[in-house]
Amino acid sequence: MKIPKNVLRFEVLLYSSLILDALSVAFQDRTPSADMTESTIAAATVLAAGLILLLFYFVWLAARRRKNWPRWVLLATLVLSVISLFQIVDESGLQLDTAIEVVSCALTAAGLYCSFTGDARGWFNA
Repeated sequence: MKIPKNVLRFEVLLYSSLILDALSVAFQDRTPSADMTESTIAAATVLAAGLILLLFYFVWLAARRRKNWPRWVLLATLVLSVISLFQIVDESGLQLDTAIEVVSCALTAAGLYCSFTGDARGWFNA
């Protein structure tokens, strides 16, 4: 069966967002300090990588396996990411890494919008 255009847009936009997130994690400052030890930094990096891989799997489940529940999980993660982003911008202002996160959230929002509209409506199984 051919994938609808909006589902393909959803898939491409969310994979792009996750690639940006992975690049953001890859280029984070990993300098140990009094607040962050080397083991804490390593654990946070592994946790972020695992979460990104899990979200890649959710996008694949939604787009290719036609599952509906991963879209809702992705929407919930977007809401949590936006709340977290507002808190970070409020504390430290808009910097390069937060600007990348803003772009990532915008790509995710656009992708999720595509997954709930147009020819994508009948694609996902309950």
